[in-house]
Amino acid sequence: MALQAFPKISQSARLDDGTSYAFVHVPTVDARKPTFLLLHGFPSSSWDWRHQISQLSEAGYGILAPDLLGYGDTDKPKELQAYSMKKMSGVAHFWPVLPRTILSFSSPLSLYPCLTLSPVLFTTSVPTHFLTPTVKSHWLTNSDAFNALTQQAFGYPTFGYQKWFNTEGAAKAFDRNPQAAFSLIYPTDPEIWKTNFCPVGSAEAWIANDKITPLPSWVTMEENATRNEIMRQGGYAAPLRWYKSAMQGINNADEANFTDEEKLLTLPNLLIVSTQDYATRADMQEQSHRKWAKKPKVEVLECGHWIQMEKREELYQLLVSFAHGLAGVEK
Repeated sequence: MALQAFPKISQSARLDDGTSYAFVHVPTVDARKPTFLLLHGFPSSSWDWRHQISQLSEAGYGILAPDLLGYGDTDKPKELQAYSMKKMSGVAHFWPVLPRTILSFSSPLSLYPCLTLSPVLFTTSVPTHFLTPTVKSHWLTNSDAFNALTQQAFGYPTFGYQKWFNTEGAAKAFDRNPQAAFSLIYPTDPEIWKTNFCPVGSAEAWIANDKITPLPSWVTMEENATRNEIMRQGGYAAPLRWYKSAMQGINNADEANFTDEEKLLTLPNLLIVSTQDYATRADMQEQSHRKWAKKPKVEVLECGHWIQMEKREELYQLLVSFAHGLAGVEK
């Protein structure tokens, strides 16, 4: 949705393999200030970063916010192999950004600087989880075991929805009931995820019953309409291929060669998690972060999954403070 939602600051580019990507690009106004690479999650587009795009660019920081493969105005290939982490990481060689870049991944939010983009994109699995590639793929390809583990630990399976996401019927159901999809994925009450999203079969039942709730306080009617139009144009089939490719082991061979030492995050980093995210839980994310990141720093906010919308001001302060600490410039 980059081209349509941000026409003055967006562009598209075709890669050597013929894939077209759309992205928001705002150059930094101060060479001492870094550029933020904002990567959205499921099911979204660069539109979910609208507040940060406005705030950070007004403060003079650079912005690069792509519609990831399968989303928004970017291409939506049908073959699952196109969604392998190794293949998609090749995109990083293309982006026309300054060398010093800060990456911000959709909730939970992981921030760290890099000198080149490729290693960071490749060694971080998917935008919505701070897990190393092999750890993430292990649980996606063994979802029953992971759900049994979290059922025992928390009283509900945190990734139960992924079994349905790996079926052909999920995309069709989402497409038929767009507002029910919005109500479930962007819930008014974060507790909905614990009862109606994470448990096996509950997300499918919610969408099939076309259950709709009032909008959360952090989304306007206009924003809701825009987001639904983004998904209406592109559909859910391509975004769900991210899950299918991982769950069906597309990444396994590529990730098998990583040593534990190679998985470690050695750059300065900041993980921002939320207390009421019942899928990508703060306690599990923090535990993984502290295992795989050297000198880990963690911030916890009181909100649900969608930090960049629910706590936009608090997030902005954390982003610029992190950048300030790295670059040594005034906020």
